[in-house]
Amino acid sequence: MDDLLTFCCPCLFGLESVLSFEVKKLGGQNVQVTDGRVTFQGDPSMIAKANIWLRTAERVEIVLGQFQAESFTELFDQTTELPWERFIGREDRFPVKCASLNSKLFSVPDCQKIIKKAVVKRLEKAYHMTWFPETGPLCQIQCLLLKNTATLMLDTSGPSLHKRGYRPNANEAPIKETLAAGIVDFARVRGDSLVLDPMCGSGTLLIEAALKALNIAPGIRRRFAAQNWGWLDECLFQQARQEAVSLVKKDVSFMAYGRDIDPKAVQLTLDNAAKAGVASRVKVHQGPVEEFRLEDFLTGKAIILTNPPYGERLLEVQQAEAIYKTLGQVFPKSEDTSYYIISPHEEFEDLFGRPASKRRKLYNGMIKCQVFMYFNELNTHKKGK
Repeated sequence: MDDLLTFCCPCLFGLESVLSFEVKKLGGQNVQVTDGRVTFQGDPSMIAKANIWLRTAERVEIVLGQFQAESFTELFDQTTELPWERFIGREDRFPVKCASLNSKLFSVPDCQKIIKKAVVKRLEKAYHMTWFPETGPLCQIQCLLLKNTATLMLDTSGPSLHKRGYRPNANEAPIKETLAAGIVDFARVRGDSLVLDPMCGSGTLLIEAALKALNIAPGIRRRFAAQNWGWLDECLFQQARQEAVSLVKKDVSFMAYGRDIDPKAVQLTLDNAAKAGVASRVKVHQGPVEEFRLEDFLTGKAIILTNPPYGERLLEVQQAEAIYKTLGQVFPKSEDTSYYIISPHEEFEDLFGRPASKRRKLYNGMIKCQVFMYFNELNTHKKGK
């Protein structure tokens, strides 16, 4: 199966441009960006490369077909026309997950049943079988019904790609790894960067920054659903991992320093950094944010990335607002230090004490947030990035 496949990678809203750049860098062809997803084409080797390398994608799906479906008959008939036997073996499991938005076919359970029956009908004809044991590898079918257009896909990833494998445990309100990777990209973290987080929690921002700086592929330590598929050569994953290992930048000067008032968070960050393979690049100390002093770390330019409490899950709103004011006091205006702070608070800039150089809307889970970016604050005549 050497012909081009069409892929769809969903992502958090606000990260589409970052993911699109990642896909193009990997060699994806005919890249198209829509709200919350990026589609592109590539050969089967892209299944391995995309899963191992993409930092901001939630998963990698193969698009089998897209068509108008305003009735169950249309959904059934056109689903049976798709080449399911190319991807699903005689013993493979093929459950169906469906989502419907602004479509006439709004009953998700009914849509899932119709699609399942249609796939079975197609496979019965292809394999000359009337019963499928479904005891083999998982081939998860995904269906998105959006404005009466059905898109049918196969999930190659298995567990979501934000599950890198380094964070089996987290604190109460962690930032998602894919979102953290997006913020790291906004901040233009490089191999010679110095990154700080005075409220590091479980260390996700620091670790994602280290992975990016050292060019460590985020999925290098985990398995993916497609590795179990009979038609896909396992060597593709072996080759992609070997290449990823060879591309790690061990000679860069990058360092990350974290701080948290909770000693459990400090230990959690250290443990997670070790699991991610970046323990030598991440240092963490216990202490309140009020005692953070930039001069304790500065040896040149620095990037501060932080995800302070929102007042929705960890602390009351007034406590969160007090922290925002504190951040404004301990983060001085600087030509060499840039700040990237994620918050859902509509009045964050007033509480922080000054307007951001730039803002970026995105979602942390279901919470609508903004990344408030501060850079070149002593040189306001310069253009922001």
